[in-house]
Amino acid sequence: MHRLFESISSVRSFVIAFALSTLAVGVVVAQQPVQPQPVDQFSGNPRVAIISDIGNEPDDQMSFVRLLMYSNEFDLEAMIATTSTWQKSASHPETMHQLVHAYGEVRTNLLKHASGWPTAEYLDQHIYAGQHAYGMEATGAGKSSDGSRALAAAIERDDPRPLWICIWGGANTLAQALMDLRASKSAEETKTLISRVRVYSISDQDDAGPWIRREFPNLYYIVTPSRANSDGYYMATWTGISGDRYYRNGEGADPSVVTNEWLDANIRSKGPLGKDYPKFMFIMEGDTPSFLNLIDNGLDARSRPDWGGWGGRYVYLQPYGETHPIWTQGGDEFFRTSSQDAVTGIDGRTHISDQATIWRWRDAFQNDFAARMDWTIHDFAHANHNPQVIVNGSAGTAPLQLTMKAGQTITLDAAGTSDPDHQHLTYKWFTYPEAGLTGTHGADVTLTAAETTKAEVHANSACSAAWIPNLVPCRGSGVIHIILAVTDDGSPQLTSYRRIIVTVQPGTDSAARQ
Repeated sequence: MHRLFESISSVRSFVIAFALSTLAVGVVVAQQPVQPQPVDQFSGNPRVAIISDIGNEPDDQMSFVRLLMYSNEFDLEAMIATTSTWQKSASHPETMHQLVHAYGEVRTNLLKHASGWPTAEYLDQHIYAGQHAYGMEATGAGKSSDGSRALAAAIERDDPRPLWICIWGGANTLAQALMDLRASKSAEETKTLISRVRVYSISDQDDAGPWIRREFPNLYYIVTPSRANSDGYYMATWTGISGDRYYRNGEGADPSVVTNEWLDANIRSKGPLGKDYPKFMFIMEGDTPSFLNLIDNGLDARSRPDWGGWGGRYVYLQPYGETHPIWTQGGDEFFRTSSQDAVTGIDGRTHISDQATIWRWRDAFQNDFAARMDWTIHDFAHANHNPQVIVNGSAGTAPLQLTMKAGQTITLDAAGTSDPDHQHLTYKWFTYPEAGLTGTHGADVTLTAAETTKAEVHANSACSAAWIPNLVPCRGSGVIHIILAVTDDGSPQLTSYRRIIVTVQPGTDSAARQ
């Protein structure tokens, strides 16, 4: 019994000491937050390049079909077929050409629904073969490929918009492009070119990704660093698109809209492109998250990865084994600032995971894809189209930035929101407390009338409550993201969003809420 009391006393002392040390650390973090790359602000379509080991297994081809169905939302500057650990000695640009040909058959019908669809000829001219062999052994002086030269040219292009490079396979074609640019430019010129690039890599599928991150530490890179094989895939955020059954990591997600049966009915049965959408072998479209956040749906997750959207949410930190911070998974669970989202699943329970940052939006992005497939075969009157959201008189999709003081109440008003098909609309306002916390802390607000066109936002405090009371003093202003989701009653139902970013300043009494 005496030893038991000694143990309890020791544990109590450790907890007190740990809390005190953590408190000190917390104050330092509040005063000197990690500063990530700035929020991207640009107009027009995002510039996009794709690097894919298409032909390895069906999911790249599936993702490429979806990419084509959103090609009016992107400026596609290069589509590069390359190698990976799964396809070490071949690439298949001919598969990309085949899918673009099918797209060309439906483009005329797509123009009935939206503008901006590139011609099949344009897309064909921007398909390239990348490095012809595996990994860094296929790179070096004199080993440039058509794909690496096209990528280097896109990086050099004088354009105020960043270039997004979506990597679905190995990264050695990007490594070669960067290698060639560095060899031909000054250090300052190279730094400027690198600042234009944004990379979203579906894990590491060769040894080039780690090399790139070491050699170009200022490169904006979204990835969960991994070995080149698949033994860590089940932990990756991107598996939240459809990995529930194969990776067994989607507890709480609804698997019904990512089955082959749903895809048969909603995608494969619709026209030439649908016929070229294969059945998956492991999961549906594992590469698609790399461009989902670039779709202009009102979430504006392309502005910064910690804002979260259809392609998931990431935080800015330095993972073990990396030489510098990147956008990745992880974070500080003690302070509840991590890459995980807490989401209500189909079972009514709260589930907390990285994968949930994607599957929380699954109904919306699957219905959106299905509606666009309808656009390939139906006229405007017989297909569904997205609601157009207005908040506080502001149209468009850019986020609203608001400032309020603790204790203040403001109104968010969606009056003027409309549907091009004149359908009935439902409204849902909700807070996204995990979003946007890189370099700051969360605020505490209360939403009322959250399922009407007008919501009231009451700012309780500039700091959200800590899970251990009085853990860290409330210092300075905090931020909270509020999302408005507007859904029509068409078939399939379509959802558009608007993000409102609220900065809450401390009240005049400077009261701190823990």
